[in-house]
Amino acid sequence: MTQMQFKDAFWCKEFTFHTGYEVLVQRLLDGRKMCKDVEDLLKQRAQAEERYGKELIQIARKAGGQTEINTLKAAFERLKQQIESVGNSHIQLAVMLKDELKGIEEFRERQKEQRKKYESAMERMQKSKLSHYKKTMESKKTYEQKCKEADEAEQSFERTSASGNQKQTEKSQNKAKQCREAANEAENVYKQNIEQLDKVRTEWEQEHIKTCEVFQLQECDRITILRNSLWVHCNQLSMQCVKDDELYEEVRVSLENCIIESDIDYFIKTKMTGTQPPDAIGYENYYSREPNRSNSSPTQSCGMMKRFSGLLHGSSKNNTESVTPSAPPLAEETDGVYAPIFVNEQAGITSPRDYRVLYDYIAQNTDELDISEGDIVVVIEENEDGWWTAERNGQRGFVPGSYLEKL
Repeated sequence: MTQMQFKDAFWCKEFTFHTGYEVLVQRLLDGRKMCKDVEDLLKQRAQAEERYGKELIQIARKAGGQTEINTLKAAFERLKQQIESVGNSHIQLAVMLKDELKGIEEFRERQKEQRKKYESAMERMQKSKLSHYKKTMESKKTYEQKCKEADEAEQSFERTSASGNQKQTEKSQNKAKQCREAANEAENVYKQNIEQLDKVRTEWEQEHIKTCEVFQLQECDRITILRNSLWVHCNQLSMQCVKDDELYEEVRVSLENCIIESDIDYFIKTKMTGTQPPDAIGYENYYSREPNRSNSSPTQSCGMMKRFSGLLHGSSKNNTESVTPSAPPLAEETDGVYAPIFVNEQAGITSPRDYRVLYDYIAQNTDELDISEGDIVVVIEENEDGWWTAERNGQRGFVPGSYLEKL
């Protein structure tokens, strides 16, 4: 079967279109994406193999088994050794996968550089072709316009000649001659542009054919490389499975040498404590022995528990802002061993004096007084806890002392 060729299948009948070339470029870009996908697969598989190998080594080294004896211990030690060997082989497989990955990356970059070279050449040829095509179409339009003008001038000359006006006839004749010369000149320019455009078209076709051949070769190489890489990858995994089985086969051989009776005999010989049971315990009469009695009177100690009451009370204000001082303590009656303690009961009693209110304060309890900024109040008592007894308009209550200014 004859292989189909890119150069025979990716043309476009429209002169200014390059659909076939664009399809080929997209195919190469998709192929590049596939290379990256294979690279990602190998990279992730290599990472997984490396992690798996390291975990196996760690498992083998932490497995323990020091308490076992004889043939079973030997089999278990063999298993640990082989698990570590399997781990090392998987780490080696990860190294091989990374080498394969590196080869694909280098191949992809080489193809990219080669493709860019031909893409640049094709881009120049396409721009040249479109530029000459545009120039040729403009010269064609000019040529057609000049031909129309020449035809109209000649028709005008014929009509003027029939009228018999000599002067007008000569004028029309000269104009027709000039228009015809301009048309001929435009025709020559048009033909030259056609020839130049055909030359550029030929060069573009040759470049297109060469680019198609290179792109097809790149695509064949890419498919070959990726197919071989995946094939090698599968072979590596199969070989790893065979190698793992060979290592575990050694463990199975070791387990075949594990003899239960031998391990039991070995344990008895190395750890035996005696061949005879202890003698029976005989009866001993209590009264046949000399009694040795000693009496001791128990001692008791008792501690005296004291109950504390009459706790110190703080502010009578609850749940107020941190900047708001606490109200004076309220006296409570208490029962207990100790007498209650009254805090600041007689502190801060002063003679009445006028103060100005600096800030608004809204009473939080019934024993407090509402005040507003600018009010004048009479302080009856200044307590050390920051709450002063004040009077305003015949009403008396606690207010924050820091909210007041002496007049």
